[in-house]
Amino acid sequence: MTRIGGSWQNWGRSASVRPVRVERPRSPEGVQRAVLAAVKQGLSIKAVGAGHSFTGIAVAPGVLLELDDLQGLVSADAATGRVTLLAGTRLHRIPRLLAPFGLAMENLGDIDRQSIAGAISTGTHGTGAGFGGLATQVVGVTMVTADGEFLRIDDERESELLPAVALGLGALGIIVEVTLQCVPAFVMHAIDEPAPLDDVLETLDERVAASDHFEFYWFPHTEVALTKRQTRLPESTVRQPLPVVGRWIDETLLSNGVYRVVCAAGQAVPAITPPFSRLAVTLTGNREYTELSHRVLIQSRTVRFREMEYALPAENVVAAFQAVRALIARRGWRIEFPIEVRFAASDDRWLSTAHGRATAYIAVHRYWRADPTEYFGAVEEIMLEFGGRPHWGKLHTLTEETLRERYPRFEDFVALRDRLDPERRFGNRYLERVLGS
Repeated sequence: MTRIGGSWQNWGRSASVRPVRVERPRSPEGVQRAVLAAVKQGLSIKAVGAGHSFTGIAVAPGVLLELDDLQGLVSADAATGRVTLLAGTRLHRIPRLLAPFGLAMENLGDIDRQSIAGAISTGTHGTGAGFGGLATQVVGVTMVTADGEFLRIDDERESELLPAVALGLGALGIIVEVTLQCVPAFVMHAIDEPAPLDDVLETLDERVAASDHFEFYWFPHTEVALTKRQTRLPESTVRQPLPVVGRWIDETLLSNGVYRVVCAAGQAVPAITPPFSRLAVTLTGNREYTELSHRVLIQSRTVRFREMEYALPAENVVAAFQAVRALIARRGWRIEFPIEVRFAASDDRWLSTAHGRATAYIAVHRYWRADPTEYFGAVEEIMLEFGGRPHWGKLHTLTEETLRERYPRFEDFVALRDRLDPERRFGNRYLERVLGS
């Protein structure tokens, strides 16, 4: 399917484009034909997933490929745990596809609206000091290169390229299939509870080590951290899910419905933000349940926002967080969204924000109608002081010169890009800024 004209914008309304044309291939061969046609016409070409990146990483001024029809299971092997999915498959569909084989993804982020190719290509991650981001689960990729050929990369073919293409920023080719190393399906025992913020910061290392997955949220203008800790258990464990009504009140009514109204009102009357934040931490974040892994890891978020997230050496997270906390107090800002702190294991993906180091993440957000520039800019300065690397799919201002110094395999990635896409058919302004021209 092809259409001429029209415009595209991302979920956060922070990036938009009017491409020359939009194509909606229904098969890997359809992607191949689209790439060959774009190259013949001298146009750039890029695929978009669900548009959940806040940066311009998916902006396609030439040919925009919508992969909504490129979804589903290609193959699955219950014995090895290896599963191949079409690139446009949305994360929220994967648990159902894996269930007949008794499998699950090893870890997930807290949103499941993205496509699998978009999620791995931008460095989507969850939390858990013993677990990597989604790209670390990738054991194979099939993509269409700039010369219109299919390139298969796995542990038997071109295996040395896997750490690059599994998190490739969309700069190396159009991914059409992704092979994941899955694990036996499991459940999780989850405890969400508030705790004094200062106590959480003082005991953070112990808290992270004591749980398979740990994270916390802090609403500015409060002294409380909303902690979330989870333990992985066999699938045979008796489940004790949240009551339907209680979950609806927490996640639909309070966390999304009421919160949307307060965020909107806070733009007109900023003074309402601090008292609401104090009320929020008393009404939410206190529950215990046992449920299938994806139902614990994934959160429902319908309030539109914009986000910046930095990855730090894990040992720097408390100092960096305290600096942000002091910044907000000093500037007198009224920040309506919580700050999120998560953790990940070191990995070998060349452009992973956790490459070569145990990592902690600090994410800051603003309601989508608020201008985040001043807040994000000041927080970014702090993150850079503490060795931060920006999430590729979230807002930041860094350029090639700075990023080159923060990734040991940056030069290798650029060299591979020169080899696979010398004419920058898969490029755009964002990639030019972060990788060079």
